[in-house]
Amino acid sequence: MSAGRNVNSQSQSWGTPLKYVKAIKTFFGGSIALDPCSNEYSIVNAETEFMLPYNDGLREEWNYPTIYINPPYGADREKGTTIKNWLAKCALSHKKYNSEILALVPVATNTGHWKQSVFGRARAVCFLYDTRLKFFENGLDVGKGAPMACAMIYWGQDFDRFFEVFIEYGAVVDISNLLGKDIGHKQSNLKFKSKNIADKSHNNYITTKLYR
Repeated sequence: MSAGRNVNSQSQSWGTPLKYVKAIKTFFGGSIALDPCSNEYSIVNAETEFMLPYNDGLREEWNYPTIYINPPYGADREKGTTIKNWLAKCALSHKKYNSEILALVPVATNTGHWKQSVFGRARAVCFLYDTRLKFFENGLDVGKGAPMACAMIYWGQDFDRFFEVFIEYGAVVDISNLLGKDIGHKQSNLKFKSKNIADKSHNNYITTKLYR
């Protein structure tokens, strides 16, 4: 579940739609071991739930076999955290404990948190078909549709199972070819350097041709 969609939200209890809760439990074999970002209205009903003010999910250890998280999409100004901290925790916990993790987040492929914690770290992504995913608001199915596209991200090993369960809900993409690669800044530098080399080669060719 989530502690809020954004920093200006009047409601801090936005929940995962029921159809996705069912799909997540199906994928995990019937139950979810940990929901590290739960709230009092949660319909996820994970075996272990971290929720404020009792537990800060970012400070707790996620040493659980199966984890589902629908993190806050905005910033927590008091704690100085954003969604990037939650996604980094997903990637770290999968690597550290080999946890199978699903996260429902906005599609933001150009951001640093996708480049650092999704690409090169996650196994697959399901880009959801919903044009405006409708979250539960304070436990009720009365919320407005999300203004952004959303995706289910998977850190784990069983791509075939992920595809089988989530193809009904969105376009499932295997990103295992990126595992272990540095995406973003270093790649941009490499591309920039390659462009400079190409430009220099081109300029040398022109100079040679002019003065031949």
